[in-house]
Amino acid sequence: MEDPDKKTIQLVLEEHTQEQVYNTKAVNDLVAAVNTLTGKVKGLEEKLDEPKPINVSADTRPVQEIVKKGVTDMKFIVGTKPVPVVKKFQILLFPEQDAKLFYKIVFGRWFLFLVLMLLITNLYQFSVHWSDNQKEVQRVQLKNDRIIRAWFYLYHHAGKTGKEVMDTAFNRTN
Repeated sequence: MEDPDKKTIQLVLEEHTQEQVYNTKAVNDLVAAVNTLTGKVKGLEEKLDEPKPINVSADTRPVQEIVKKGVTDMKFIVGTKPVPVVKKFQILLFPEQDAKLFYKIVFGRWFLFLVLMLLITNLYQFSVHWSDNQKEVQRVQLKNDRIIRAWFYLYHHAGKTGKEVMDTAFNRTN
């Protein structure tokens, strides 16, 4: 065989021997672990073979009292008249318990909502009315400004007699 083949075979053999050593060590560790566990199991079996007596002392008086009470309750139920079952169909708008609290909450909120709705409605009506009034004031102001400008235009372009007539008309309106 050639020299490189020998080296390759030698490397492969060395790897296998290393793996064999590792596997042997792992098997020895497993055997030791099994031996220790076997010893522990034998110790447990010996303890189970020699059980300790258990002393159970139960006080049955509470259970007896509960049973007696249940029996007397059943006798009482059997001894009373059967109550006829009345089937009612009703629609409750308001609860039977805590009615005052319910009324306080529901009507308090309803009253608050009604007041808020009234306030919002009145605020809306006021704002619409105010807006209309402002528009009307602006329209009248524009009309008056136009009249005043026309008055001044006529006054500046009129002759002496026209100015006197306009002055007398102006004085009569005061």
